[in-house]
Amino acid sequence: MKNLTVSHEGIDVIFFEQDNILRLYGIFPDDISKELQKSVPEFSKLTSFVETELHCSGENQADHHGFKTTGGNPGKRLVFNGFTESVENGHRKLIISYYDKPLGLNIESNYLFVKGIPVIRRWVTVKNVGNENVGLEHLYSAVINGIGLSGTKKWDERMRLHIPYSSWYCEGQWKNGRLHEFGFHRTRDNWLGLTCISIWQTGSFSTNNYLPMGILQDEETETVWFWQIEHNGSWNWELGEMPWDGQYWGLLYLYIGGPNEIKNHWWKNLKPGESFTTVPVSIGVTKGGFDDAVKYLTQYRRKICLMNHSDNKKLSVIFNDYMNCLWGNPTTEKEIPLIEAASKAGCEYFVIDAGWFAKLDDTWSGLNSGLWEESPDRFPNGGLKKLFDIIREKGMIPGLWLEIEVIGMNCPLKTKPDSWFMMRHGKRVIDSGRYFLDFRNPEVREHATNVIDRLIRDYGIGYIKNDYNETAKMGTETNADSFGDGLLQHNRAFLDWIDSIHKKYPDLVIENCGSGGLRMDYATLSHFQLQSSSDQTDYFSYPSILSGSMANCLPEQLAVWCYPLSTGDEEETIFNMVNCMLSRIHLSGHLATISDSQFEYVKKGIALYKTYREEIPNMYPFYPTGTITISDRDKWHSFALIHEKKRFALLSVWRLRSNNKKFAIPLQFIKSNKKPTITQFFPDDRKCKFKYSSRTKTLEVEFNKQLTARLFKINF
Repeated sequence: MKNLTVSHEGIDVIFFEQDNILRLYGIFPDDISKELQKSVPEFSKLTSFVETELHCSGENQADHHGFKTTGGNPGKRLVFNGFTESVENGHRKLIISYYDKPLGLNIESNYLFVKGIPVIRRWVTVKNVGNENVGLEHLYSAVINGIGLSGTKKWDERMRLHIPYSSWYCEGQWKNGRLHEFGFHRTRDNWLGLTCISIWQTGSFSTNNYLPMGILQDEETETVWFWQIEHNGSWNWELGEMPWDGQYWGLLYLYIGGPNEIKNHWWKNLKPGESFTTVPVSIGVTKGGFDDAVKYLTQYRRKICLMNHSDNKKLSVIFNDYMNCLWGNPTTEKEIPLIEAASKAGCEYFVIDAGWFAKLDDTWSGLNSGLWEESPDRFPNGGLKKLFDIIREKGMIPGLWLEIEVIGMNCPLKTKPDSWFMMRHGKRVIDSGRYFLDFRNPEVREHATNVIDRLIRDYGIGYIKNDYNETAKMGTETNADSFGDGLLQHNRAFLDWIDSIHKKYPDLVIENCGSGGLRMDYATLSHFQLQSSSDQTDYFSYPSILSGSMANCLPEQLAVWCYPLSTGDEEETIFNMVNCMLSRIHLSGHLATISDSQFEYVKKGIALYKTYREEIPNMYPFYPTGTITISDRDKWHSFALIHEKKRFALLSVWRLRSNNKKFAIPLQFIKSNKKPTITQFFPDDRKCKFKYSSRTKTLEVEFNKQLTARLFKINF
């Protein structure tokens, strides 16, 4: 038996090989790896330690698995053909090759070792080199085995799982707990359980229930595994107990990937000569906990996922007329004072949201949407063109809202052939009065491109908010082997189309919105500049959303609403500003009718933001007091961004409806015994009381009233 260990940035990927069968022992920090390799396992006991989990139709799923997807074949029997190493864009790349003679399959399992951080990007390609069709039921992008090999306690006593729940108005809601708190119990010693924690999302809302990531802590060995799925459609990950192999009982596995048959209605009929490649995922492991995982995922997204665009460096300030403002009912008369106020506040883009295409007696989500032509009765005396000229005269770039991937049921485009639309059971998929366009169809892509061309040519817009307010659910049957196969093809075709728009208009800024944050994934965000964080309308509910979402989305991409209320006061306005000052400012609300003192806080906040915003792409999230949920209304909360190189942090602190006037915030990121310099950064008046203890490295703040927020700067 050969030990084939691959080392990368403080982690070891341990393989064992014997008689052309390769097994993945696990992925561990290097200190734990060294201890584990002092005792060599028996290869015969490693049958469940597969490196590629693949199951094909007509094959024996060869273990006692219940709803788990373990034991797939030919995954268990794949013949190892060797390693191939190369360098791709400065990162080390490893390809593991396999062959399965009975089905005539070649498999390549890809590892991209991301330079400088303990993260590996993973994907798998399978090619049919035989003479018969092969049905793929599941093929995971990544496998992690052997979780629990180190340490002395049983896994249910030391593992803590962090799951990011996410939905409309309540994105980024993290819950952590022992595995039994999620329904996964260790049934008894020396025995295999059939339960697992299976998290999946089906449909074109990729984050309607969960964010596509997770974090698992081994609190005994201070090890943390973390992962992210980069797909804008259906995906799944599964954490369960490994099949019993002699001495190897009581261990955990983690499977991570895109859609499969049992969870996502995906099945692929791979014909001779055809290939299929899974969606990419990222995996990592390090010593530490939740904050360390988020830090490395943040670095990974910047290195691998973020496209090169000036907007993600400048972080322009955007005014959007929707939230707590015009609510999709714009007119020239309503826009003029908002344009004036947004310009005075310091905004750089002015975006007219939904409704600009609808008749005055129709709603923005009406059945007639889809042509994306302006409504003349909303914009008399020069139309939108005149209004956009005014926006430019005020020093801002105009933008428009679109829902380009759908049309209303009464839109004239409904007469197009069914090949334009997603289909199931011979009928068009309809949801909330919308047909879903199928971007695999070149005529659909041409239509969408013509819309963008016309809006840029006729109006000179520089910003598009692309919204998506319903889900196509399991997918489409047209030219597909399954609903999920059709959806996956469409997902990829849509992003290819977005790339074509960027190539044509490289300065165009495109925001991703899915009823807020219901499509907040890094397949999409690798092609868009901004991500709408939420449709949440209550400013005091936003802290849990913005901070929780930062674990999944880069701060330079996360657009957070700030909507000072005409019925509010100065403290409400300050709270609104603190909400958005560590991300992208999405200003809204009736700016023209708030009080002068409220407006002054908005103006000062934006001016201050512009002094440091270009540092945000070099900062990573930190959670001094952990995460909270939207239900934690009677608590305090804190959230920080820490600079990668410069020794400073920005710290937001909120007192929600807590009855406690004081709040202690441990600043664990300060390692020096030197006392830091802490200032109230925003606002520069209305000073609150605070004090720092060098002994405990704790900041204590005191806010006299509920629903109060402040931003601090910490030089250390």
